[in-house]
Amino acid sequence: MGRSSKSMGGMNDMADEAKMGKPWQDDELDAIVADYFAMLQADLSGLPYVKSQHSAALMARIGRTHRSVEFKHQNISAVLDELGMPWIPGYMPKRNYQNAIFGAIDRFLTDHPALLQPALNPRPAEPSAVEVFVEPPKASLADKPIPDRLRRLVQKFDPVERDHRNRELGKAGEAFVFELVKRRLTEADRPDLAQKVRWIADEDGDGAGFDVLSFNRDGHERLIEVKTTNGSARTPFFLTRNECDLAAERPENWRIYRVHLFARTPRIFTITPPLESAVKLTPEIWRASF
Repeated sequence: MGRSSKSMGGMNDMADEAKMGKPWQDDELDAIVADYFAMLQADLSGLPYVKSQHSAALMARIGRTHRSVEFKHQNISAVLDELGMPWIPGYMPKRNYQNAIFGAIDRFLTDHPALLQPALNPRPAEPSAVEVFVEPPKASLADKPIPDRLRRLVQKFDPVERDHRNRELGKAGEAFVFELVKRRLTEADRPDLAQKVRWIADEDGDGAGFDVLSFNRDGHERLIEVKTTNGSARTPFFLTRNECDLAAERPENWRIYRVHLFARTPRIFTITPPLESAVKLTPEIWRASF
């Protein structure tokens, strides 16, 4: 503990006393955002990196304290969470923002649009269902208001539209669920049912109102609509009218499998109809006709 405190003290010696308690300037914010994304890309690619070394180099460059740098890293994580993007483990999101951070992230993502769609790493061959399936997020977390500048940033880099248009991500998530449910049935001593599982969206195309036809252990059909994101469990998603209608028509069979954190360690929570009791449905698209 003493050595850790001494190390932190040495880091804080790099700080510029004139900057203590003063707002971060654009050049400082641009520097920390760029460095954060360098670490994030290393993390997503499975490459080694040392957060403390990055922090020390950044502190020497901009003259901010270790505490200030760590807090700003957590601010960045919080913004990326709102944008439906992965964030660095260990920098848990803190939403006590300085408004200028939104502009710095906006500038960086505008200049590096490819970062909005992280490369899809190969999924684990046999993920444990015990680890993969988790509880859904608490509704109260999603109800907290966000600053206007952050809201505009989310609208610019809309995570819902981004996930919806990313066919590669959607197909990868469906394939992940397809293999997972087959394996679960096999492990439940129902290899006969595992052989009957079908990837409907791949075989027949979109439009059925679900993506994967699976079964319960007792043989009852399970109609699975897969929604995939690289972001956290809180990232919103689109539902079609066809999906909503089928959920209402066959609530005992139809389920959403919400796959999240897909770029790093995929997790799934399920949603059971009636949908209105589980999620807030907001109309965003209208069909115009005569």
